[in-house]
Amino acid sequence: MDFTQHFSGKTCVITGAGSGIGRALALALSKAGAHLALSDINENSLAETKSLLGPSNKVMIDRLDVANADAIAAYAEHVKAAIGNADYVFNVAGIARVGSFDESPLSSFETVMNVNLYGVVRMSKAFLGQLKETKGGLVNISSIFGMIGFPGQAEYCAAKFAVRGFSETLATEMEPHGVSVTSVHPGGVATNIARSAKVDVMPANGRTREEMDAEFDKAAITTADQAAKIILTGTAKGKRRVIVGKDAKLVQLIQRLFPENYFKVLSKLKPGTTDLLK
Repeated sequence: MDFTQHFSGKTCVITGAGSGIGRALALALSKAGAHLALSDINENSLAETKSLLGPSNKVMIDRLDVANADAIAAYAEHVKAAIGNADYVFNVAGIARVGSFDESPLSSFETVMNVNLYGVVRMSKAFLGQLKETKGGLVNISSIFGMIGFPGQAEYCAAKFAVRGFSETLATEMEPHGVSVTSVHPGGVATNIARSAKVDVMPANGRTREEMDAEFDKAAITTADQAAKIILTGTAKGKRRVIVGKDAKLVQLIQRLFPENYFKVLSKLKPGTTDLLK
């Protein structure tokens, strides 16, 4: 399915648009003729995205911290006043940390949840009225780690599991209103999230930070552009769940076949198969 026509002329809001999947979505939607409201906490990377889009009167950019509830509420009103009601909202912004739950400070857990879960919840709440008016769609980026638990990623998995549960519930509630809600589960995608992850406690297997980053790079078998196309195609079809990457599809299958012992099965596969982080 060619999603281009579907998004032509639509107003699309994207958080985390300064890099990775968020930037790739912005580029693809711009080519499709969408009006874009792009945000990121990093103003420099957001400006880079804007420059890649070229001169256009269909793009507005704003610094936004999705951990700030008041800022999100104001942002929704700002978007409506500037370019009208949103047709689609893509909640992409996210962070990661590494470390066992037992040894990591509680503040790390709270920080990840505040961005990865509550950022999604706040954006959804702020824009839901607009989406009901436009009969649009809400697209929330979870992860394959929203389907499996993974050592050293307790906070990330907890947030991404919660995003999936929230999205699937909201999809049912919003169906009578004509609003689609999509939960997206990428596997290894070539983005900066792994390299930008803060390490609270290094894994017990003795790997260095450089070795850990190299493993994540090796596992990133899907490009951000490929991920964006998969996401937009699924969104245009109104899918409630979108799996991104052959690795994510394999992990999902193994989880379904071995719901209690999937990690043991995954550990026996070729090196890199379980080194996934969105």
